[in-house]
Amino acid sequence: MLKARRQRQKTLKLIDVEAKEVKRLAKQSLKEPVVKKEKVKKVAVAKEEKVKPAKVKKVKLTKEELGKQGAKKVAPVAGKK
Repeated sequence: MLKARRQRQKTLKLIDVEAKEVKRLAKQSLKEPVVKKEKVKKVAVAKEEKVKPAKVKKVKLTKEELGKQGAKKVAPVAGKK
């Protein structure tokens, strides 16, 4: 009786293993395409030339304006003795 039981267990295990393998193979076949797609290279579009902004000339300040700026920077500190 034990011999028959062990034999039955072996056959059931073999059947389970085969069933699992079939499932795994089915999943793999669904994941991967049968024919691999070729990669298409994108055509590089020529970039438009950047328009450089016109340079602005620095205007030199007059003596009056320089004097006004100097007066703002050197403001007397109130309360110091």
